[in-house]
Amino acid sequence: MTGNTAVYLHAGAHRTGTSSFQNMLSVNRDLLQDAGYRLAYPGRDGIEGGKLKLKLPTPRHAAGSDSQKFVQGATRQLARLNRGAVAGLILSEENIPGRMFHFYYGQFFPAAETRMKVLKQALPGPLRHLVYVVRPYGALFTSGFRKRAEDNSVDDFANLRTNMMAIDTGWFELIAAFQAHLKPEKLTVIDYGARGQSTALLEALLGQGLPDLQEPEQRINTSATDRALEALQDIYRKGETLERDAWQDIILRHADDNDPRRFATFTAAQDATLKARYEDDLNRIAALSDVTLIR
Repeated sequence: MTGNTAVYLHAGAHRTGTSSFQNMLSVNRDLLQDAGYRLAYPGRDGIEGGKLKLKLPTPRHAAGSDSQKFVQGATRQLARLNRGAVAGLILSEENIPGRMFHFYYGQFFPAAETRMKVLKQALPGPLRHLVYVVRPYGALFTSGFRKRAEDNSVDDFANLRTNMMAIDTGWFELIAAFQAHLKPEKLTVIDYGARGQSTALLEALLGQGLPDLQEPEQRINTSATDRALEALQDIYRKGETLERDAWQDIILRHADDNDPRRFATFTAAQDATLKARYEDDLNRIAALSDVTLIR
């Protein structure tokens, strides 16, 4: 921690409306800045005003002693975006624990603790509140896979299910790591089904109502149908690449073809196991001291 600016961290998770939340920050940027806040969020999906490029250690760096080299860069990033803050810094970044593709190798954010330790040192002040939205594992894994398949060649989902079923850590361990390494004064975990609108999520993060907040009109991360994903994979598996506009055009062309083709599904038994694991983890999170669970 390098200063005294209060930090309010929306840390994701992936596939829980993070882009919509960041788009809401963009829409309300002037209002929030006038209230004394500064904003730090990435510009993924073309979100206006997204300037955060937070580089944190990968599993390769976490295994060695060079993770500390990331502290200086992260500190500079947050200090630049924090300039002029009076009420605090609103930080939104879903990749703080890591990226999703590790799921397909049987790992649940393997560098999360190292990344959190680096971020803690880079924060411009005390972490007042950390909000994290969690999602059932089956939906998380399939939704993340589908998103990756939009602009990458991917293996058949059936070939990856065993690895995902073998993951032996999850939300409980991640929330405990947030608590241990980022040391927020307040930590709130929200089940995806209880997330609500992005403006309400922001007010919960800040602990106060803000008049005149607007929900964004633009839809972010419109889901691709199975037909669209099959068409895209036919292209990628030939070694071809597509620019963003081109693959989004294919998604739009197949938007009305909702014939289910089981592009990414678990077996019934696997699905039941994942649902039970999620419920068990929510109960364990609820039992953590100084953690609020909303479900």
